[in-house]
Amino acid sequence: MTRHLLYFTAEDHYLYASSGGRLELEAKFSGDDLGVTAFREHLRGRKGALFAVVADLAGEDFHEEHVPLLRGADREAIVQRRLAQRYRDTRLAAALSLGQVAAPQRRNERLLLASFTNTQQFAPWLDALEEAGARLAGVYSVPLLAPALAARLGARGPRALVVTANRAGLRQCFIEDGKLRFARLERAVDMVPQALAAFARSETLRLAQYLATLRALPRDGGPLQALVVAPRGERAVFEQVLVSDARVAFRTLDSAQALEAVKLRQVPESAAAEAIYLHLAARKPPREQFASSGDRRRYFVWQVQRAVVAAGALGFAACALYAGGRWLEAYDLRSRAADHAREARSAAERYARITATFPVTETTTENLRVAVLEFRRIAEQSARPEAAFIHVSRVLGEFPQMELDAVHWRLGRPGESREAEQRGAQNAPGRGDQAVLFEISGRVNATQRNDYRGITAQVQAFANALASGGYQLARTQLPFDVTSEGTLTGDIGGRDSGEAPRFTITLARGLP
Repeated sequence: MTRHLLYFTAEDHYLYASSGGRLELEAKFSGDDLGVTAFREHLRGRKGALFAVVADLAGEDFHEEHVPLLRGADREAIVQRRLAQRYRDTRLAAALSLGQVAAPQRRNERLLLASFTNTQQFAPWLDALEEAGARLAGVYSVPLLAPALAARLGARGPRALVVTANRAGLRQCFIEDGKLRFARLERAVDMVPQALAAFARSETLRLAQYLATLRALPRDGGPLQALVVAPRGERAVFEQVLVSDARVAFRTLDSAQALEAVKLRQVPESAAAEAIYLHLAARKPPREQFASSGDRRRYFVWQVQRAVVAAGALGFAACALYAGGRWLEAYDLRSRAADHAREARSAAERYARITATFPVTETTTENLRVAVLEFRRIAEQSARPEAAFIHVSRVLGEFPQMELDAVHWRLGRPGESREAEQRGAQNAPGRGDQAVLFEISGRVNATQRNDYRGITAQVQAFANALASGGYQLARTQLPFDVTSEGTLTGDIGGRDSGEAPRFTITLARGLP
């Protein structure tokens, strides 16, 4: 938004328009009543326009005060009291904070009280802005804008002087720790570049001596840095005249360099260094200024309106982003649903093509499906011999002297022989009475085959090892009958027959 800047000098006043990186001269007014009347006519139809006043006057007062370190309404009350004690008219008065200072009993705050020796000269112009309905952003002086210019020009060290040749004269501003401490304006009437450079050097040396007298400069702090902005194309002349010494170290910059530093691309041909300060007042104004809250009331309302609009726009953007995210999510869900529907139709078509190739049956497809599912369930619950074979092979690894001749796996009742089970298969009881029977026949490859007790112990150990992992020992036929019912015949101490002793072991495991 275009901002209008009223450059206030002792003689004439200039109205500029600032937009982006451009500064244009709109009008020029004299400082008398005719100028005020012309200014009122110029403001017709400009209700709501943004205005700021930049004063470049010699009659500006600076006074340092120490006040207790307070916050909020208490600080505001004591600041207004000190301003009222210092100045008769506080309509255009400001208190600039210079930081804290440690006192013996309590902490204080350093304040720089600033105002104009003649504030009545601003009253008609401020009243004209109020009557026109313009929004006054603030009343600034060139010294208030000097700290921002010093930072843009790359001032080094805690203290620096900013020297510029404005339309009102030679302006000198003393900056300490990034804050304004003192400023003065000396009139320079139509001087040639050589004379203007010599005048800037002499006045800068005088100001440095004055600051040293006030003890604003330390005695052994080194030379004071002075940033001098020379008129366009006159930098070489200024550098030849502005020679540094033990008191002041001069650093000269061309006006084009300063304009580039503040990002001001276009200025009127007749404008001097004040264009830099006007651009800073339009784009980077300081918080401290001279206008009262009553004079800035419309500007405050405009700021609140902009904040409300910005908050509404931000909320609308957030809602739009959320709605966009939800719409994308819904679109993705619709796409996935459409894909699933197409897959379902394709599967139904494939199912129809496959069922069309089935032979003609006297039952329905649903009955076939139920029969297939039941068959799969029965097949999954049917006993399988693989687990039994794995179990036997694992136990055989521990008994290498055992040699198997036959392995029989079947379903039956424990304690029943295979022949009896086959004969009574049709009259067999339910599934709960049956078990998995695993019959193992083999021989014992013993070194001494007449060691009946040792061979029997080996077979029994083998049988006990098999009776694990859920298997139970159903029947064991040992190589020799060692029970009391049997009859032992033959010559025990006779010659070995050469045949290994045989055994039969039957394992049983319940069905799942």
